Formats: sequence, C-alpha cells, structure tokens
Amino acid sequence: MSASLKLSALALGVTARVKDFPKTGTTFVRLREMGLLPGTPITFIRAAPLGDPLEFKLRGYHLTLRREEAEQITIEA
Repeated sequence: MSASLKLSALALGVTARVKDFPKTGTTFVRLREMGLLPGTPITFIRAAPLGDPLEFKLRGYHLTLRREEAEQITIEA
C-alpha cells in the first residue's frame, strides 16, 4: 500500500501518482483540463529560489503551481 502525501511535500526528482484534488474551484477545473487527473504520474522538477512556485512534469509538459495549490493535491508515493 502506498503512502499518501501532499504534492507540495514531494522530494526533488521523485515521481508519484496523483490520488485526489478538490473538485471545485476555477484553478482545479483548469488543472483537470490540462490533464492533471487521478492516476497521472507527476515528477517534481524544481522550486523557485524562495520556494514558491513549484515546477512539475506531467504528460510531456512542465506545469508550475503555487505551493498553496500543490498542498491541496494528494499523491501516492
């Protein structure tokens, strides 16, 4: 059984699978349209010098999220 944690806690270079995220809000509707769906592999690429925003790779492209957005997304390590 995999451990669940927040996307914002993912270690640099590690790949995990998206487990769940809020179903409402314009940000999360946009993320679903961009392919961030449960079961999608996502890799933490880097963080800005002050730790926000965070850059992830999924489905062949790079996605930048604010730390507060990443904290609302649950992943399976």
